Amino acid sequence: MATQFRLTLAQLNPTVGAIEANVALALQAWHQGREAGAQMVALTEMFVTGYQTQDLVMKPAFSAHAMQAISDLARQITDGPALGIGAPCVKDGKLYNAYYILADGKIATTILKHELPNSDVFDEKRVFASAPPQGPYRIGPLRIGSPICEDAWHSDVCETLAESGAQILLVPNGSPYHRGKPAVRTNLMVARVVETDLPLVYLNMVGGQDDQVFDGASFVLNPGGALAAQLPQFENCVTHIDFEETSDGWRALPGMMALLPNSHEADYHAMVLSLRDYLAKTGFKKVLLGLSGGVDSAIVAAIAADAIGPQNVRCVMLPSRYTSQHSLDDAEQVARALGCQLDTLPITGPQDAVGAALGQLFAGTEPGLTEENIQSRLRGLLLMALSNKFGEMLLTTGNKSEVAVGYCTIYGDMNGGYNPLKDLYKTRVFETCRWRNDNHRPWMLAPAGQVIPPRVIEKPPSAELRPDQKDEDSLPPYPVLDAILEGLVDNELSVADLVAKGFDRATVKKVEHLVYISEYKRFQAAPGTRLTRRAFWSDRRYPVANRWRDQS
Repeated sequence: MATQFRLTLAQLNPTVGAIEANVALALQAWHQGREAGAQMVALTEMFVTGYQTQDLVMKPAFSAHAMQAISDLARQITDGPALGIGAPCVKDGKLYNAYYILADGKIATTILKHELPNSDVFDEKRVFASAPPQGPYRIGPLRIGSPICEDAWHSDVCETLAESGAQILLVPNGSPYHRGKPAVRTNLMVARVVETDLPLVYLNMVGGQDDQVFDGASFVLNPGGALAAQLPQFENCVTHIDFEETSDGWRALPGMMALLPNSHEADYHAMVLSLRDYLAKTGFKKVLLGLSGGVDSAIVAAIAADAIGPQNVRCVMLPSRYTSQHSLDDAEQVARALGCQLDTLPITGPQDAVGAALGQLFAGTEPGLTEENIQSRLRGLLLMALSNKFGEMLLTTGNKSEVAVGYCTIYGDMNGGYNPLKDLYKTRVFETCRWRNDNHRPWMLAPAGQVIPPRVIEKPPSAELRPDQKDEDSLPPYPVLDAILEGLVDNELSVADLVAKGFDRATVKKVEHLVYISEYKRFQAAPGTRLTRRAFWSDRRYPVANRWRDQS
């Protein structure tokens, strides 16, 4: 019989700072591997601490706690498979991102990360030291090379491992989601397979951490780039991959083949998972939100109901004298379709009281934006009061288009602890609503069917802060606005670039101005799900005080 090797892959969801709980998850996966007759069980990058830890890992007491946890765990890894697991390592006074191989009751091998990412959401050069490329380690009949995450995005580490005798590559990752990321990973790993002529296991973690979502979607490639196994996206999974030694070297036998979703489903699942984990990992069990009858609050209500169940979602309608009857009706329909509680809390009384209090000081002035913002801030005040009283996290509902140009009120509708829509442009919001109405998945906890009435999606967007108000009174139509914003924000195009694409220069300059003057609002905004490579938070860091404008 040909020599075989069974590797258990644990695509799981650790929690930053929950060191004992993460170790318990790892030990549970190890027992599953032992029962399946595996020679090795593999977990992901920095699993013991959770990822990303940011500056927390530089706290000596924290890294020492994690390293002690590795030592304690190693003593339990006996009479069974080896265990690969990520954690920090302090060596010669330097802090490293490390991958430990535990076997026979001890730490058998420690691999240290060489390539440190320093772009997008990553700032590892600030946190960790870089180690020289290292060689493979042996588990039973197999020599394994483990480039850690970014190490596999560059050819040098993998080529060094192949040249020093590695027979397969096992890549532990903490790779966060953005739209289209699975294809990016696959293309890069195929390149490593072609360069080394070795099978490659790409093992990625799952779960939400602040704005980032780790989407799993782990996979196994054979030489030539043939896909041998595909794990699901956004879901915990423990599975076993068998390798067999052939005359041409080791090869992975066919394993699990999960289908990856399209981008609309992936974005929606990312928003659901990130909200679910943000609540669980910060200790909240319930949420509330202002349900206006508009499309943004409707999809946030659906995301929340799918994440934690409709019984844990409170929707609040806060009508003013400008609120239309169809908005009241639409909000009621959304709440009923989702099965969420709906409370109505009019703001006309508080609005009159504030108007009376400011009347003497405002005498002789014309009503305008200030009075509109008072309405929004009264809603924010009342929603925060409910949040404080009942321990329900307040969700904000502003989409990326509004967040980009400041079409939102600081200390008003921006109040809240999390914003699932923060990286979703308005045109994409409409598409997502239609997708959710047409699709239902087992991981959704709210009912199937048309949970967002077509009228909510199709009616002209309005803040309803003055008579007959429409968003297009202040902004370009959303298809135009979003296309300009994608150019300015996501692709860093110049004004001239966008004019060359056919956009009106005055409109582009107006949007550019709104983006820059709204930076102070984003600086104080709640975190939200990252869906693109240019989300407003870790990806894009601009100064608040900034007088530069594009002159092209």
